[in-house]
Amino acid sequence: MAAANAIRPQAGPQMQFLSSSADIAIYGGSAGGGKTWALLMEPLRHIHNPEFGAVFFRRSTVQIRNEGGLWDESLKLYSTLGASPRENVLDWKFPAGSAVTMAHLEHDKTVNNYQGSQIPLILFDELTHFSEKQFFYMLSRNRSMCGVRPYVRATCNPDADSWVARFIEWWIDQETGLPILERSGKVRWFVRIGDKIVWASDPAELAEYTMLGEDGEQVPIPPKSVTFIAARLTDNKALMAADPGYMASLMALPTVERERLLGGNWKIRPAAGLYFKREWVTQSNMLDRVPPDCRWVRGWDLAATPKTDGNDPDATAGVKVGRCPDGRIIVADARWGHHGPSGVRAMLKGTAGEDGPETEVNIPQDPGQAGKSQVSDIAKHLEGYNVRFSTESGDKITRFSPFSAQAEAGNVWVVRGSWNEAWFSELEGFPIAAHDDAVDGTSRAFNALLNEAPQVAMMLTKRHRR
Repeated sequence: MAAANAIRPQAGPQMQFLSSSADIAIYGGSAGGGKTWALLMEPLRHIHNPEFGAVFFRRSTVQIRNEGGLWDESLKLYSTLGASPRENVLDWKFPAGSAVTMAHLEHDKTVNNYQGSQIPLILFDELTHFSEKQFFYMLSRNRSMCGVRPYVRATCNPDADSWVARFIEWWIDQETGLPILERSGKVRWFVRIGDKIVWASDPAELAEYTMLGEDGEQVPIPPKSVTFIAARLTDNKALMAADPGYMASLMALPTVERERLLGGNWKIRPAAGLYFKREWVTQSNMLDRVPPDCRWVRGWDLAATPKTDGNDPDATAGVKVGRCPDGRIIVADARWGHHGPSGVRAMLKGTAGEDGPETEVNIPQDPGQAGKSQVSDIAKHLEGYNVRFSTESGDKITRFSPFSAQAEAGNVWVVRGSWNEAWFSELEGFPIAAHDDAVDGTSRAFNALLNEAPQVAMMLTKRHRR
């Protein structure tokens, strides 16, 4: 194994982050910038102090234990230094007696578990996942009696709607959303008055803000120093060498996620046209007939409210998507209907009859007993067809993103039909348009094609029901 003195940060932002003197240093930006590894290295400077302790926080324990996550990465690093892990409680004990713990703050009230705590070093992995309340409460627990000046280190990817975006806005170009590289690593100071944060470029400028001292006199509020250091994938030479395909993986993401995770953009938000543009399906990708030998899935998004003059309900929508032997993704048909429960069942069965038994019928299942009853009811009406039910996983944008990425790359073909305009318009309006029924149907069909054997699916055919 490598000797302890061989463990060192990479030159550039990672080194800058680990050498910062700020009370609070935030290392944020592109995915793959080496942020988590830098966070794990930070406690090592204090491990020979037997009274030192540090706590890493992630929003949930699952995130700590995820494959390749915080705990897995710590095993690679801390085990080389003679530290002893206890996986059941997610902590490390170093030979001198110092300790590093990994913990969650799943709910705002979880911070109450740390009342009375003194934590010399607090480390937040993915700071944007935590609430502002959690951060500032834990900042009050950032105290030390071990000789180490208390401080906080954090990493994050961009999130335009998080409190962190407001907190670090001085370091970010507010027009482009990109870090101002000349300010990366620059230190500023703040005091918090109630819920208001007052910033200054020099701590002396904050001397007018006071609090009541122990002797009853007004004394200046001690300001905290802060810096933000921009992370970029290209700065992580080790990852670029070990996994040269990672850049291509980020490039393949849909626009919003690509701008966030590769470009480090703090202003990008989902908007109409960012997840689908009809020009991505060029005229050469418009087909007059369905290609042979494709595997087909009809993905459904169900609703059960008839349309009247006074309402604008969601529709039951079904989209037929295929994958051809040459790898092309074909969208062959989309249809919508506003029906009550019996009309929905009739629409499902009629469409299945038109598509034929070779087309998988893929339907969302609501969780709980009501969903089980619905499955049983629909299964009776579709007996004899290849039907799969599964609960939704992830939000709508997450589910649509794989199809969006393929469309932007020019890998989607569309069969000409009267449904084209309505389908194109709905996808272009996502995620801010009033309805996204065909979006959900498209996502479901495409994702089923990507997953030949869904783990959370139930196949109901005539043969299985006997």
